[in-house]
Amino acid sequence: MNIGNHAETSARIAHLAALVLRRSDAPLREKELAGSALAQHHTSKQTSKAIGSLAAKVLGDNTSSHEAKELAGCVLAQVRHLTATVSPAQ
Repeated sequence: MNIGNHAETSARIAHLAALVLRRSDAPLREKELAGSALAQHHTSKQTSKAIGSLAAKVLGDNTSSHEAKELAGCVLAQVRHLTATVSPAQ
């Protein structure tokens, strides 16, 4: 099995994440998403299943802010995907 997905957080999303982390009134789930997005900026780190689940919940929540949804979309794009390596039939 290979772990696939080599997406990386863009500079714009990293900047948004930094702004969210500086806001004292930002909800905890936004800060968790922001931290995950920043951890993936210019690194090979990928989103954990727990953060992926949180991101999916944020995207499905009509009360989530635009910033939260943007961060959620970014981290969901970087969830680890396990793919089976298939060998050609011999």
